[in-house]
Amino acid sequence: MTAGFLAYLLRRKRFENPVIVVSGLPRSGTSMLMGMLSAGGIELVADGIRTADEDNPKGYHELEQVKALDKPGDKAWLGDARGKALKIISFLLQYLPDTYDYKIIFVRRHLPEVLASQKKMLEGRGESAGGVSDDEMSRVFAAHLTKIEKVLASRKNCDVLYVEHRDTVDDPSTVTLAINGFLGGHLDTRAMTAVVDPQLYRNRT
Repeated sequence: MTAGFLAYLLRRKRFENPVIVVSGLPRSGTSMLMGMLSAGGIELVADGIRTADEDNPKGYHELEQVKALDKPGDKAWLGDARGKALKIISFLLQYLPDTYDYKIIFVRRHLPEVLASQKKMLEGRGESAGGVSDDEMSRVFAAHLTKIEKVLASRKNCDVLYVEHRDTVDDPSTVTLAINGFLGGHLDTRAMTAVVDPQLYRNRT
């Protein structure tokens, strides 16, 4: 067996079992997408430390280890997430190691809705945004989204599907079909569609 053929086999093995990542800005609908994937038959990588609350009645589906992606340390735990779904905030995507391949479902949401949802969540916790205006935050988020899209496009180990939050709520069956195709076509699309609850779309603009 030649070195080139061995490298091909290793590469093929990686592509056949990528880490499935759900990402987006905070309050963009990533928790909803995680719930949809779970209903569709994909195992979630989550620890349950952050439990459901008024802001996310159906749960957050998060893993605490993800928060340390931007820090030095062993990230071999990502290997256990291959073939499973992991929620990663968009600001941390650039720190995903090249060791693995990723299928990324990136949720886009209208920025005024993101900001309104974030503000409502902070107010409910008795916190504030630190005096930063909505216009300034919109500029920061827009610049970040442009940057991360370029980063993902430049990485050969990242395959990305962009979905719109509003489309997911208003026409979940169409978005579900796109996700199913992106992930190989073996998901329970009816169960995924049933997860979407339009009543939880509380900051529509």
